[in-house]
Amino acid sequence: MTHFRDLIHPDTGTALISEWITGTPGRSRAAADAVIDEWAAGEKPSARLAQHMFLSTDGASLLFYAQWTSDEDHLAWARAHRSEIVSRIDALVPGIERPGLNRTRLHSSLTHDAGPHPGLFVVTTTTADEVEATVRPAPGLLAAHIHLTTDGHPTTDGGRAIVVTEWTDAASHDAAAATHATGALGFKRYTLHHSFPNGVAQRASSGT
Repeated sequence: MTHFRDLIHPDTGTALISEWITGTPGRSRAAADAVIDEWAAGEKPSARLAQHMFLSTDGASLLFYAQWTSDEDHLAWARAHRSEIVSRIDALVPGIERPGLNRTRLHSSLTHDAGPHPGLFVVTTTTADEVEATVRPAPGLLAAHIHLTTDGHPTTDGGRAIVVTEWTDAASHDAAAATHATGALGFKRYTLHHSFPNGVAQRASSGT
């Protein structure tokens, strides 16, 4: 599986992180296929630089990581097109829960081991004081990518951060989570399912 750093577009003005809760692996796959079909059939928004879709390891949800030139460009597109696209997907897979969209900026990335390819990504929502605990070196932790939400800056006013970490495998993350208790608001594990750089769907490779 590719490194997260290889998914980052250098011209990104805003990184949008959102979750779709489907409940079952079958529904997640169906929703993912519907999204792929929508992006393949529709015209690529020029302001969308890349979008990546992740599948939770329990099969119950999808995570989207979209990179746009700016929040304003995304909002203009969303007002014109989002409801129509979502309606068609919901007709195929009814009952998808969408807790909300996080508008973020990539603040920093830390690489602990650039060699191995990750076996999974862990996405953690945390508070200001706990970012350091989330990214400290641990066996199996390859890299960490800290995103600051635009509803508050973690280092100044107690805002939230969303941290994407790369791990060699689930066992390594289990061991680290058991050893270092943190104040994280929650985490989920994902594998990369599909990427849409430049509007072209690309199936994620499971190899190295």
